[in-house]
Amino acid sequence: MREPSEDRRRRIMAVVQARGAARVSDLASELEVSVVTVRRDVEELAQAAKLRRGHGVARSIGQARAAAVPRADPAPTQVWGGVVALVVPERHAYLNEIVHGARLALEEAGMRPALHLAPRAVGAERPLVERVLADGALGLLIAPRWRTVATEEADYAWLAGVTVPTVLMERRSRRGSALHASDSACTDHWYGVHLAVDHLVSLGHRRIVFAARDDSPTARALRAAFAEIAAGRPEIEDWAVVLSAPDAGPDPVRHPGPDVDMAAVLREHRATAALMHGDTNALMLVQQLADAGVRVPEDCSVVAYDDVVAALGSTPLTAVAPPKEEVGRAAAELVLGRLGGSARPPRRVELLPTLQVRGSTQVR
Repeated sequence: MREPSEDRRRRIMAVVQARGAARVSDLASELEVSVVTVRRDVEELAQAAKLRRGHGVARSIGQARAAAVPRADPAPTQVWGGVVALVVPERHAYLNEIVHGARLALEEAGMRPALHLAPRAVGAERPLVERVLADGALGLLIAPRWRTVATEEADYAWLAGVTVPTVLMERRSRRGSALHASDSACTDHWYGVHLAVDHLVSLGHRRIVFAARDDSPTARALRAAFAEIAAGRPEIEDWAVVLSAPDAGPDPVRHPGPDVDMAAVLREHRATAALMHGDTNALMLVQQLADAGVRVPEDCSVVAYDDVVAALGSTPLTAVAPPKEEVGRAAAELVLGRLGGSARPPRRVELLPTLQVRGSTQVR
């Protein structure tokens, strides 16, 4: 006979109160029910304020409150109930899903995420970070804008000196820099470009243009990856890298550059495929090609990189989809581990993207 849910939840409460905390998987094993069932029970008990739900863990209310009180003893202990600051650039849709993933993980662990948007001005992140630290943030998740390599490297020293656990989100510092031995979580963008190129080559495309931005660490990583991969594929007869939009360079205010005529670029290289960073520019490319009488995918296959809005075009775009929410969750878990007293070596977590094949690519 199936145990009534009320009895099962009483047993869960008894275990959690006796131990202070219990993993959901352990509870499921001991109660001989599924993890999904226990997770649902824990959620109901948390909503009733009978226990505290963490990431895969159920905690007693008493332990959660006690852990939120500062201790004179510096021995490792889990910290709950404090604030973790998230500092990201304003007007950056790509990072929204990363922030969402980080928020969910932090809230599940009983922490309060506090979002701070950095304006476009160079060096805008530092005063924001100083302010959130002064306000008592216990940890920091940050994705600096870093439009140029120079602005990126100028931030290394002060970021390395931040006095609370800090994790870079969707950013990876230069090897050997002051931030090399710091926690970070990001997408393996080389692999994302590899997926796109391999897909196009498998369809018979031998001339490919990569239109990319050049105003962020992600953009620079993508450009370098494409050049390396295209040069190393003997099937590819011709390739080129161009800016994807007039404002896609590192200094668009002083050097906006001419409009990018992608139809002309494709004709010049006799290209049959284009890879575009990011989605908005890819959608605009399809419109631009249509105006020039170039059909997608019949005359030109198009792959977008980001997959934020790629599926919404009149022709849904094949796109490389970075694991954005998972990157945010991984970054949050890294900072939570530090707040819990972990003395492990720094981790540079790298997650693999996927390729979402839709209607904008076809066999050549």
